[in-house]
Amino acid sequence: MLQLFFAVAFSAVPLTLYVPPIRSLNLFVETIEDVLRQTSLYTVRAYPRIRLVFSRFFRNLFSLSRWG
Repeated sequence: MLQLFFAVAFSAVPLTLYVPPIRSLNLFVETIEDVLRQTSLYTVRAYPRIRLVFSRFFRNLFSLSRWG
């Protein structure tokens, strides 16, 4: 069992080289938050319009299927 533990432990060590340190992730996370903050303003304004378009589309689709 101890041999299995060491085999797994030493095989996982090289994988830690692929994980970037936390300090380099901060800029990435900050950029993603900024993008989400900017797009949320647009999404809030566009959401009622998108709902209206889909409701009209499906209403017309269902009314055509009833008559056809």
